[in-house]
Amino acid sequence: MVNTIKSFKLELDGPADAAFTGGEVVSGQVVLELRRDTRVHSMKVQGRGVATAHWLENRGMNAVYNDYTSKITYFRKRQHLIRDNGDVTVLPAGRHEFPFSFQLPEETLVTSFEGKHGSIRYWVKVKLHRPWATVRKIKKEFTVIEPIDINTPALLAPQAGTKDKMARAWYRNFGQVSVTAKIDRKGYTPGEMIPVFAEFDNATSRSVVPRAYITQTQTFIARGTMKQKRAVVATLCGDIVGARCRETWHGRAIKIPPVGPSILQCRIIKVEYMLKVCVDVPGTSKMCLELPLVIGTIPLHPFGSRTSSVSSQYSVNLEWLRMAIPEQPEPPPDYSSVVTEEEAVQRHNTVVLQPAEDLSGILERPLMAFVQEFRFRPPPIYSEVDPNPQPLNMRPRCMTC
Repeated sequence: MVNTIKSFKLELDGPADAAFTGGEVVSGQVVLELRRDTRVHSMKVQGRGVATAHWLENRGMNAVYNDYTSKITYFRKRQHLIRDNGDVTVLPAGRHEFPFSFQLPEETLVTSFEGKHGSIRYWVKVKLHRPWATVRKIKKEFTVIEPIDINTPALLAPQAGTKDKMARAWYRNFGQVSVTAKIDRKGYTPGEMIPVFAEFDNATSRSVVPRAYITQTQTFIARGTMKQKRAVVATLCGDIVGARCRETWHGRAIKIPPVGPSILQCRIIKVEYMLKVCVDVPGTSKMCLELPLVIGTIPLHPFGSRTSSVSSQYSVNLEWLRMAIPEQPEPPPDYSSVVTEEEAVQRHNTVVLQPAEDLSGILERPLMAFVQEFRFRPPPIYSEVDPNPQPLNMRPRCMTC
């Protein structure tokens, strides 16, 4: 039997490496080329997004494996291109195009992911049903990247910590090793440099080697059991710290490689990052100080570095930073709407007119500089002489009265 289908393709609109996010429309077309007239029952297109975690474990000496599987469906859409009404549809020979489109859910989706024990995949599948013929299927995956904005107070807050450890070997103490580390913020994007500020105090009788790592931890959850896979994605090696010496890192930089963003909103798959500042002590186990990281998709705004230090000291609302300054500011209110006529006449009679000051220099300065001068006015000059002395004829007040 000659195959009547010459070509059966699924094409998505946009570039091949396009990425989608929640609320966007995924559209495309099914291209069907026929050599001759063909009878068709139905043709439908399906869109799905599924997170799956799966692995096998063999406990004991027997050959019985425990199957751990969990699945979450994030969206499911279906559209009929040729509806099955009980009758057969005859398509003439030639090229046929069937457009389709569906909208991704408005709620937050999860970024596409491929791991050893699980995946988060989004795809479009087309099924063509014909009489007395096998079902023809086409499947094409697309990428979803859910945005993570690092310009938030939680991700702009600096991360710091301290850890110490007593170096021992065969019940003998060699002294204590301590490390203190700090980074500017918690959120970064791939390709950025993380300046690491650290201090290593080696009070032992042996030399130690400080290092810094960026680690990725993939966590898979199924049937109440957790499976993890860890990997080191970046490394920074410092100089040897001699016995009873101290070493300081003044912003040693470690670069974030092109890795996927953090996945924190999925119940069965999580991808987390950590900056570990470690000290290799000969003869004993490694000491590590962990600082959490969040790899985002929206990079730092130009003002983010200035607000990071403020957000670490005060619990302030940074929403006002996103407000745009209007091009034409509103004019100030009229003088008559603020001061009554009686007050105006009284001030006119009592106030001595003075020549107007030249304010051109002040008005030409940037607005933000003028506001900062107003907000951060310097304190008064210190003086040992009381500028407001107490009158001599006033009786001193007893502090116990």
